[in-house]
Amino acid sequence: MQRLGIYIHWPFCKSKCPYCDFFSRVKKDINQEELVSSYLSDLEYYRSLNDNYTVESIFFGGGTPSLIEPQYIEKLIDKIASLWKCKDDIEISLEANPNTDDGNLFKNLRQAGINRLSLGVQALNENDLKFLGRTHTLAQAYKSTDSVLKYFDNHSIDLIYARPNQKSQDWEKELQNACNFGLKHLSLYQLTIEENTFFAQKGIRPAKEEIAEELYKISDNIIKSFGYNRYEVSNYAQKNFECHHNLGYWEGFDYVGIGNGGIGRIRIADDIYNTFYPREKEVITQTERAEELLIMGLRLTKGINKNLFMKNCGISLDKIIDNQALNVLKKDGYVSENKNNIKVTEKGNFVLNYIINKLVGL
Repeated sequence: MQRLGIYIHWPFCKSKCPYCDFFSRVKKDINQEELVSSYLSDLEYYRSLNDNYTVESIFFGGGTPSLIEPQYIEKLIDKIASLWKCKDDIEISLEANPNTDDGNLFKNLRQAGINRLSLGVQALNENDLKFLGRTHTLAQAYKSTDSVLKYFDNHSIDLIYARPNQKSQDWEKELQNACNFGLKHLSLYQLTIEENTFFAQKGIRPAKEEIAEELYKISDNIIKSFGYNRYEVSNYAQKNFECHHNLGYWEGFDYVGIGNGGIGRIRIADDIYNTFYPREKEVITQTERAEELLIMGLRLTKGINKNLFMKNCGISLDKIIDNQALNVLKKDGYVSENKNNIKVTEKGNFVLNYIINKLVGL
């Protein structure tokens, strides 16, 4: 049986954050029963394409999936369990925003079957919460965090750094506060300004590159001092609390994507397909798959296992990368390699996109 993750995309939000370029819409009059019914039908469709999977993770993302009524979350989880064989200790994650917490949200989500909760706080001061377009207050963030800790054993928080004019001492304070919560996982994302976002239209720029690098180093030192290990360029976890679902993406395992904005990678006979809404699919060539695995795998602290790479795409790693560029990157201390593995060094993490472009020949 092959390992499978299932991603369920809820594309609706209470408001659109000015930095966000994910597929999402602000809409309040949603017929959740009707939409979830279509999700259930799509799950049946994707199940019919391959019967050789064991589901190891389910992830509700968005958008703001904590807007889904818990009864429908439970219905989706039950449907997946009826269609596929599921791992006994399956990880079922959901992203939540503090502004959706009605006092009973996290209790109800836990009862619905969610066993891992990721809280989108993004900042731990009032000014930057407003700057980032977050509609929750600092007090709401703390209250929601307390509730998450009460009802879940596996939990995470998202924070954004490299904000314009962000000072290192302010970031240190926020990060120490976040670490003191006692959460099992932290995701730290460097602010980038993507095209077609409100920030891009207003000409807002993130912190300068050298400041972002300084903040990254500060983050690494502080978080590790609290017992977290960085397992991916932006993600830290206590031992055995890595996000199993996201590891599936980075390690190259298959996944089903449900909902408008959800994509998937599934095997049908001898081919791998890219799937997208509504029930569309296209074959991915071996070369395309290999390049994707390279880009994703280099994000991991442990790097890429060459044997697993070959198994997942049918091409050996040395056939897809620019070996001349690799030798230069190794000489410069950005990449390390041995018989079984290739990975980016600590030094290389600061220029990851540059390394990927060189190795893929872009």
